Amino acid sequence: MERWNFGANREVMIAPSGTTVRGVLKKIMENLDKDDPSRPTVPLGHGDPSPFPCFRTTVLAEDAIVDAVRSAKFNSYPPTMLGLLPARRAIADYLSHDLPYTLTPDDVFLTMGCAQAIEVTIRVLACLGANILLPRPCFPSYGAHASSNNLEVRYFDLIPEKGWEVDIESIEALADENTGAMMVIINPGNPCGSVYTHQQLKKIAETARKLGILVVADEVYHHLTFGTNPFVPMGVFGSIVPVLTLGSISKRWLVPGWRLGWLVTSDPNGILQKTKVVDCIINLLNLISHPPTFIQGAVPHILEKTGDDFFSKIIDILREAAHICYDRIMEIPCITCPNKPVGSMFVMVKLNPSLLEDIIDDMDFCLKLAKEDSVIVLPGVALGMKNWLRITFAVEPSALEDGLGRIKAFCQRHAKKH
Repeated sequence: MERWNFGANREVMIAPSGTTVRGVLKKIMENLDKDDPSRPTVPLGHGDPSPFPCFRTTVLAEDAIVDAVRSAKFNSYPPTMLGLLPARRAIADYLSHDLPYTLTPDDVFLTMGCAQAIEVTIRVLACLGANILLPRPCFPSYGAHASSNNLEVRYFDLIPEKGWEVDIESIEALADENTGAMMVIINPGNPCGSVYTHQQLKKIAETARKLGILVVADEVYHHLTFGTNPFVPMGVFGSIVPVLTLGSISKRWLVPGWRLGWLVTSDPNGILQKTKVVDCIINLLNLISHPPTFIQGAVPHILEKTGDDFFSKIIDILREAAHICYDRIMEIPCITCPNKPVGSMFVMVKLNPSLLEDIIDDMDFCLKLAKEDSVIVLPGVALGMKNWLRITFAVEPSALEDGLGRIKAFCQRHAKKH
């Protein structure tokens, strides 16, 4: 037998593709009945609204990209892996509008979308023997990257009955002397559709300071709110606790394929400098790929010139879609929606398999729904919540009505007969 002196990285294999949103959705989509093309697939499991005409980005952003390419000024590598200075300055100014202090370009690091910002953050903070605190439910990339970097993950609960509010007591019970890495707060919430108040975020900041840990604020859905709670960035509390803010133009401008994100140090007291976290970020960014230079070149114009009318239109569409989603779900006996979504593009709903015939759990539900009715929904098990479902409402209203109608019909067909 031949012998080879190489093998796969075991740490990477700990986090297989099946634990990611894409991996789970791929498995479900493979269950579609490809022999029945009569019904178009309704994608209610994704996080990318851009294929739908009502969610097209602004012409101004498209023109900015075209102008950047045609200028021939952005065909080379950027002079620094941290990002072009004008782009970093524009992002600092853009984010500073919502803060009680002013960010500088040195606080901003450009990444290939928010996904790379997550990866960089985990790798920077993956100290030997450390553990991190993640919410449950949680966007699974955090847990997958933590596992592949030998970080222990401890989950604190979000309380459905209280608008997915953070359970502060569970955070304090989980933390110990090795909880030095971070606490992740996703606001507006993916997958919950929640938006935290100023008071809730301040309490989180004070708890993190008490425990001596920093806060990672995933704000990729920043300003996508349509309820009574306005968006408040975690960086507002940067004087209480150091904050790493992760974001991008992907969701607010509806261009996830442009892959332009950022990692920002919201830390007016300079704690992240003193603890060498900033130096580690810089060193790591020098080792990995950077966003396309022409996208960086277009960013200042996109951030500074996009009018409020574009944002208002998108918010109105999402608000109406959230109403449709909530109202239709309320008509389905085996699915419970604890809260109407007020932010992002998703809602988490609870499935009761005991009311259904031959449905074992949320994954079984999603696989059979795809096969029988060509509707894609993300099972909650992918997010750490068994027998829950994440439904995306960022689709064309007609497709949303159609998809939710199919889900209702599916549940009626599988309902237990009394």
